[in-house]
Amino acid sequence: MAESLLVRASVPQEWNLTGEQFQIALESSAAHRFSSSGRAESPGERRVQEYLEGLHLADLALACACSAGNSAAWEHFVAEYRHALYHAAAAIAGESRSRELADSIYAELYGLRERDGGRRSLFDYFHGRSRLATWLYAILSQRHVDEFRRTQKIESLDDPPGEGAAEPASADPGPDPEREVYLAMMQAAIESALDRLEPRDRLRLAYYYADSLTLAEIGKLLGEHEATASRKLERTRADVRAFVETALRREKKLSEAQVRLCFDCAREKWPFDLTIRLRSGRPRALPARE
Repeated sequence: MAESLLVRASVPQEWNLTGEQFQIALESSAAHRFSSSGRAESPGERRVQEYLEGLHLADLALACACSAGNSAAWEHFVAEYRHALYHAAAAIAGESRSRELADSIYAELYGLRERDGGRRSLFDYFHGRSRLATWLYAILSQRHVDEFRRTQKIESLDDPPGEGAAEPASADPGPDPEREVYLAMMQAAIESALDRLEPRDRLRLAYYYADSLTLAEIGKLLGEHEATASRKLERTRADVRAFVETALRREKKLSEAQVRLCFDCAREKWPFDLTIRLRSGRPRALPARE
């Protein structure tokens, strides 16, 4: 049955998607559908067949080929969905954060994380029950909600709920000494993390944050695929964050709560321009292609 459904999906030959690969995707979709129904009995072969025939087969095939790492399928995905991703991200998070929100899932879609020696792509969680564009919008929305909840996790101890009417705020409360200390520690840790980066990783960050280049433009300049640029950019961001957190804990002897406060202070007030730091450390010539 997988072969006939694969034919219906009209998969381009260059995607190299086999019937066995598509069979695994179909079985995963059916298992997810019927195991979540809460019923212990088997749904029956006919019911499963009707379910599979009702899937968005072309979208499922594209997701399956991208998950398998096929470059032609990935290029098709980028060409077809890049504009829709940015448009959806702008609708969810606003123009100012749309690019970063949209680009943040590219690495996960391509398969940044490794488990048991292999890539684990976000496409593995697409089961074809909805359109791929609808699923991507839901993923972006969830990422935005997760980030909002994370940044709102620590509530101010100065404003406990249920204490009656709030006192009027001072017209000019002046600088918060503790906040300034946290900001200074964050700046030192981030600058140290940037200084330790490999030249190519630093250049990739500079292109993205200092020059506001797109992933496609960065890939062209560095002689790498757009997906590779996205994956390596995400990995560098994760490395920088991990280094900063470790430096704050070990060198500054901060607690977990204080580390989170450092990040919160930086989000609320970002007084230092790291683009200058990124530009200042650029190599004069591009590194050789990997």
